[in-house]
Amino acid sequence: MTFETPQGAVRAVQDVDLTIDGGTIVGLVGESGCGKSTLGRSILRLLPENATVRGSIRFAEHDLLTLSPRQMRDLRGRNLAMIFQDPMTRLNPLMRIRDHFVETIRAHDPFVRAQEALERAKKVLADVRVPSDRLGMYPHELSGGMRQRVMIALCLLFKPALLIADEPTTALDVILEAQILQLLQSIMHQYNMSVLLITHNLGLVAEFADRVAVMYAGRIAEAGATVPLFREPRHPYTHGLLRSVIDLQTTKLYSVPGEPPSLLGESVGCPFYPRCEKRMAVCETVFPEVRLVGEDRRKVACHLY
Repeated sequence: MTFETPQGAVRAVQDVDLTIDGGTIVGLVGESGCGKSTLGRSILRLLPENATVRGSIRFAEHDLLTLSPRQMRDLRGRNLAMIFQDPMTRLNPLMRIRDHFVETIRAHDPFVRAQEALERAKKVLADVRVPSDRLGMYPHELSGGMRQRVMIALCLLFKPALLIADEPTTALDVILEAQILQLLQSIMHQYNMSVLLITHNLGLVAEFADRVAVMYAGRIAEAGATVPLFREPRHPYTHGLLRSVIDLQTTKLYSVPGEPPSLLGESVGCPFYPRCEKRMAVCETVFPEVRLVGEDRRKVACHLY
């Protein structure tokens, strides 16, 4: 997927092959600017006009890239939903919470009565543990955790099969972070829903995700089941990310040296080459193929394998 700009084509997401099975949570992790949010938005086709997407995005029997705008709009909300970063900026400050729900429901059911819409809103708010009296409030009257629960409830109105959660715990303290993720996990089982969890927080991914995909420079560097990947990271970038996590045994801070490469124009060789502690001559000129490594058949894009 590329963005056309005055400076040239920005290759934001390249050659991504990612599967999200029914009823599972897949964690998508990586540094800022590596393409995580862009990948999530591309699934719902919520991209600017200068974006070009090639390949296919399969959902059930549909290839989402071949659907008309009207067909895609029918799927959004009903079958596919997304929690965006920072709920304070996603909720209209001039609308009460009840108006957000009525507007969302009527976008798919234009002739539903306001009272019926409110009853549906109360039900999903109860599922995310928000009292119904919050319906009469404005977004600024709610705490950050409550606003995020409202955002989740808006996504659950039509019981989507896939929920894309883009940094759902941004700006929340660590206690609320865990509560929101526990809530998502509970709802996932209740609604028989899959979740793509986009986050920087490796601790949350380790606790809640079934599978993990590590993204770097618009590509998947490593992907596999959560427990073996965290126990034995294969890609040097994954290893660096995990070394950067602070825990009770941390005595010295670590960060991956350097910075992610520019995605403008064609790239040559492995994008992680300048920062890699295990780089070889071949890494500078040849992009590594994705290989299945180890007993867990983990996908790794690295010349070490």
